[in-house]
Amino acid sequence: MPPTPAEIAFQRHVELIAAGDREAWLANFAEDAVVEDPVGPSPLDPTGKGHRGRAAIGDFWDRVIGPCAVRFAIDRCYACGDEIANVGTIYNTLPGSDSEIGAEGVFVYRVDAAGKIVSLKAYWDFEATMAGASLPG
Repeated sequence: MPPTPAEIAFQRHVELIAAGDREAWLANFAEDAVVEDPVGPSPLDPTGKGHRGRAAIGDFWDRVIGPCAVRFAIDRCYACGDEIANVGTIYNTLPGSDSEIGAEGVFVYRVDAAGKIVSLKAYWDFEATMAGASLPG
């Protein structure tokens, strides 16, 4: 079977992060998209309401994705309708560090009729992930 629009959007998401292409990555989102990474309040999103719209999502890139080395290790994918749920670990290496932080979780992407991401919900535990990290300092 051919990949679903959600599978295509997720794969593009991963490829554009690896390429460091901020503008193309942002264009993969609908204008009014919401990114909740992680879902709920955290230092990355103190209100827990998510990053809404491309400007806020671009700021998220500038603070969390762009300066770091991010890679995905997805164990299982479940594509249903206009969504895909990915189970696995997203690794992040912070600038000036050789150690990776691994966030195990479920990462859910929903797309619109044009194949643009309208919702990204990353279910992972910020505190547990950071507690297991060995950070420079």
